[in-house]
Amino acid sequence: MSDPLRRIDALVEEDTLPAPQVRQQLRLAAGLTQAEVAEAIGVKRLAVAQWEAGRAQPHRGNRRAYAHLLRKLAAKHPDAAVEKTSNEG
Repeated sequence: MSDPLRRIDALVEEDTLPAPQVRQQLRLAAGLTQAEVAEAIGVKRLAVAQWEAGRAQPHRGNRRAYAHLLRKLAAKHPDAAVEKTSNEG
């Protein structure tokens, strides 16, 4: 029997999203457009724009796919996965 706490941790970690600013930085570092990300996830470009602006959050299924994409991008572009402070520009 598997440990329920591990299953809970896996669910939480699986769909944890970085800050909106970092989401955009990762996409740009990969040279992707919002439309390309939207198509890969199966949503409209406006949804990705709202996620990156912090005005909306993806629903569960889309959230998992988006989190997966962002983790992959962060692995390829670790410098883009850092949240910048306002004075770093």
